[in-house]
Amino acid sequence: MAPLLNPYLTFDGNARQAMEYYKEVFGGELNLHTFGEIGGSAGEEFADKIMHAMLTTPDGFTLMGSDGPPGMKYAPGNNFAVSLSGEEEDTLRRYWEKLSDGGQVSVPMERQMWGDIFGMCTDRFGVPWLVDIGTPRG
Repeated sequence: MAPLLNPYLTFDGNARQAMEYYKEVFGGELNLHTFGEIGGSAGEEFADKIMHAMLTTPDGFTLMGSDGPPGMKYAPGNNFAVSLSGEEEDTLRRYWEKLSDGGQVSVPMERQMWGDIFGMCTDRFGVPWLVDIGTPRG
């Protein structure tokens, strides 16, 4: 699968409602995963909050989103990122190196608790990026 470029929205505790609304608007298939399902140290108050949502529409585009993680203050303007994802590790690592060069890395590119290799950075122009190298799902 070729790498995908998608908008990634962050919500202030209402990601489930927002993503269900976007499903009503655009149609398609919506997958929701909570902090409680994924595990980690988010705490009880985040157990039912959305860690990752993905809406795939019949028109061929994808919208992703989540509730802001513990410790991240929500503020309109910092509630989006651009997501690069796929299974082509060499290509995605090359993008990561270029995007993070001269920028600020907030999550180093490394294997995460859900199994993928993932990193977060803000490029030198202030644009936030999420890069996810997925494990082939058979």
